[in-house]
Amino acid sequence: MAQNGGVHKNHRARVRKKFRENGFSGFADHEILEMLLYYSVPRRDTNPLAHKILDKYKTLANVFDASPEELMHEMGVSEVTATLLSMIPKLSKVYETTKWDRAVCLDSTEMLGEYAISMFKDSQNEEFVLICLDANRCVHWSGVIIKGTIDRTEAYPRVVVDETLKHKATKVVFAHNHPSGTLAPSVDDKNATEVLVKVLKGIGIEVLDHIIVSGNRYFSMSEMGFKF
Repeated sequence: MAQNGGVHKNHRARVRKKFRENGFSGFADHEILEMLLYYSVPRRDTNPLAHKILDKYKTLANVFDASPEELMHEMGVSEVTATLLSMIPKLSKVYETTKWDRAVCLDSTEMLGEYAISMFKDSQNEEFVLICLDANRCVHWSGVIIKGTIDRTEAYPRVVVDETLKHKATKVVFAHNHPSGTLAPSVDDKNATEVLVKVLKGIGIEVLDHIIVSGNRYFSMSEMGFKF
């Protein structure tokens, strides 16, 4: 038993060293999962469990999106392991949003797109985000103001106006996600944007863009010729 424990210990040390040197480059999916499981399964080989979980869920994304309750029930893992795995996409979202916490100025479409993508990490349903900027295009507030269904969200002008005035924005950017995977704006997206631009222009607020996000991709309505 002592020998096996030593083998596992040395193997884990080698895997951690490999990660420190190159990140997850060169890791197979089961090796990534195996390493994550080190931190909830301290005293046994996690390779068989990693393979078992991937055989069931097929991809790492499916594993991380599963609820703790499902993982415990389907895989027979502990609450600690199930919680660890389900934390991964939530941690990713926290990382993406908090790295923008400094007073960042979004002075290009690319930066707007990257910022918008960070707002929708771990979002399973459609949501509408308002990004409030000052005169120099620096963010002083952003957040989800309307939650929709998996199919669509409606940007109610009153909600948008109230939030814009509440946060004393000089300029704003709209963003919403398409969980379905398509990036192109729908007819409803275009019509809703026209209404919101007109309403905000009436109270002296400039709308710079409407960004549509799907996964790690974005579509800029301004860049594609929509008149703001």
